[in-house]
Amino acid sequence: MNPIRYAIADDHKIFRQGLKLVLNDDPGLECIGEAQSGVELLELLKRQEPDIVLLDLKMPDMDGFAATKAIKADFPSVKIIILTMHNEESFILHLMELGANGYLIKNAESEEIINAIHAVHETNYYFNNLVSQAMLRKIAINKRYNPAVYSRVDLNDRETQVLRLICEEKTAAEIGAIMFLSPRTIEGIRAGLQEKTKARNIAGLVLYAVKNGIVN
Repeated sequence: MNPIRYAIADDHKIFRQGLKLVLNDDPGLECIGEAQSGVELLELLKRQEPDIVLLDLKMPDMDGFAATKAIKADFPSVKIIILTMHNEESFILHLMELGANGYLIKNAESEEIINAIHAVHETNYYFNNLVSQAMLRKIAINKRYNPAVYSRVDLNDRETQVLRLICEEKTAAEIGAIMFLSPRTIEGIRAGLQEKTKARNIAGLVLYAVKNGIVN
């Protein structure tokens, strides 16, 4: 089985070195490059594409917000996990909308970072408690985030069940096993959900589910 190839983009060399040491404990992960800015990261991606980028937000030349937008436009198959000191709700929501696949705070335990990389590689997303519980619940209660794309649409029972299981971070294979459907069928239902709700990604589906009371 091929290792998950990742790159690190952070303007602090000591942090990059420390993160690589931590991730080296998992033989299923392979670092293919480092960058100290968004511009340098995009140059790296032109030479070789990792499966996942671990991306800081505050960097010189091009920050993580601009880098995320550029990566999703030019390298759509590359998944992004934000790894930052900033836990502001507005940052998290904006990055999710831009297409980030996961969001972690730098003081996260090494085990969580490793788990997040594997989860994003397998399911395309990772929401820790900070995002999936506190922030999404706050959005639903305060209605501070009201994009028109998340207006209520009619979902059938099967779509609703798939959406609930997605919010539980089940993989397509796990959902398929629960519903006695193939993973490919589940992926088709997920794509249909995104089209119906106008959600750009899994994060958008979760936001839709929370705001419309499909999950608590």
